[in-house]
Amino acid sequence: MAEQKIMLGNEAIARGAFEAGVKVCSSYPGTPSTEISEYLSTYPEVYTEWAPNEKVATEVAIGASISGVRSLACMKHVGLNVASDPLYTFSYTGVGGGSVLVVADDPGLASSQNEQDTRMVARSAHIPVLEPSDSGEAKEFIKLAYQISEEYDTPVILRTTTKLSHSQSVVTLDERVVPKDREYTRDASKYVMMPASTIGRHVFVEARENRLAEDANTLSINRMELRDTKIGFVTAGIPYQYVREACPEASVLKLGMTNPIPKALIAEFASKVEKLYVFEELEPVIEEQIRAMGISVLGKELFTRQGEYSANLLRRVLFGTTDAVFTAAEAPNRPPILCPGCPHRSVFSVLARLKIHAAGDIGCYTLGAVAPLNVIDTTVCMGASISSLHGIEKARGKEFIKNWVAVIGDSTFLHTGINSLVNMVYNKSSATVIILDNRTTGMTGHQEHAATGKTLMGESTYAIDLASLCRAIGVPNVIEVDAFDIKALEANIKQSVKGDVLTVLIAKAPCALLKGQKFPYVCVADPDACKKCGACLKIGCPALTKNADGTVTINATMCNGCGLCQSYCKFGAIAKVER
Repeated sequence: MAEQKIMLGNEAIARGAFEAGVKVCSSYPGTPSTEISEYLSTYPEVYTEWAPNEKVATEVAIGASISGVRSLACMKHVGLNVASDPLYTFSYTGVGGGSVLVVADDPGLASSQNEQDTRMVARSAHIPVLEPSDSGEAKEFIKLAYQISEEYDTPVILRTTTKLSHSQSVVTLDERVVPKDREYTRDASKYVMMPASTIGRHVFVEARENRLAEDANTLSINRMELRDTKIGFVTAGIPYQYVREACPEASVLKLGMTNPIPKALIAEFASKVEKLYVFEELEPVIEEQIRAMGISVLGKELFTRQGEYSANLLRRVLFGTTDAVFTAAEAPNRPPILCPGCPHRSVFSVLARLKIHAAGDIGCYTLGAVAPLNVIDTTVCMGASISSLHGIEKARGKEFIKNWVAVIGDSTFLHTGINSLVNMVYNKSSATVIILDNRTTGMTGHQEHAATGKTLMGESTYAIDLASLCRAIGVPNVIEVDAFDIKALEANIKQSVKGDVLTVLIAKAPCALLKGQKFPYVCVADPDACKKCGACLKIGCPALTKNADGTVTINATMCNGCGLCQSYCKFGAIAKVER
């Protein structure tokens, strides 16, 4: 009997890629997709890597595919924006060996700067989309995706969501089957996308999509489940689970392929039910196509375009009630906060004291926007801190940005920040950029990157020196400083924002949560020496608590002994002692 195992959706996707014979996987970490590559890296038969960004990851997968092997690239939904440049053209070239992009959408914004629907991009790029509803399907669907990729000469997107990525269900394990590498044949008309070639490939893409749409009507993962025909649902992915939970007697058309949709199958299903609903998270991608077919359907006029769906949502809309068993437990509000000992807090505390605005970026340090630090003014996307500060300077002049800096993490800088910095150098900026170098990709769980000296597979490698890199592209003033040396930070920030040359200040200290970090010290507050001024509390460290009498207590179990609070105490009421 085949072995069965309970797996996270992301783990199951990695297992499916392994079983499908994937040989190359390139990704950039992004919640909720990160664990796929981490799990896949445990299979030594598969080469896995962290790329600097999703565009590069997709191009690596394209190259591997053209050479004739099965390849994979993984990312979150906003990462697909970065990857869209090669992806749209990859749709035209088609594949050599099968190639799949796993894209994880984030309904409900668990860890993202926007909600967006990957199916919209896939429709525009003419790329088929498969959507599993549980871990078992996730494993099987990615294997099917490679078959479709090679049969129809197309990249395929496997769309997941946060709920699928991080929920668990039973998976049946199979053996790895590696197809024979496809022979590489030089073919400029297929792989060199200049206008003369592209015209012909566009015709191919249209014909391919028409064939896929027709074949989708008989594809096994698109199936009718006929029960009570008074109500019928067209649904896919995790929302299928909610329909089955809240309306177990309803008929369902479960779509495993959501682009292109099986129009004949949908029409047949609609003819068998009295009232038809589409239950899909985010955009009305399926609903609008069904309406365009002239079929009466209920969808977004009842169900929101925002956030995650649930069985409770369905119960509330259809029946006006929810089952108390499924009422969410009340929990105390726990706003996100920088960890004790976080080097970003030290930098932000100095910026706050100097009343300096910061153009922010994507990472843990975005929390510098909230109280009590209140430093970050803008956050748009990866790398945008540097570009937007440059735009502010060109729009308002040097005087305006004398109380502005850009802040960006080390991993984000290597992702797309370096391009923005090149633009600053080229177009004669005199702004100040602070690279918050905590030696990891912190927000997604401490993945390696090009400046850490380790690969995803755990091998030692060359570590990019950020200071040397900045100097090499022409930054005239590059300064490295200990992130916890607030006197040096303050002096250098004051000087750089008033200066007339582009400055990169690299604030260096490892993330407090990095594996192997040792904390030999702990900070202790002396209530007798405390003047109750509250200066130490302004840094917002969760290890510090204000007592009823105005003095401060430091929780020794939370304190990492960074000494930042001690630096702000003018009265010697805080000491750093050995544990």
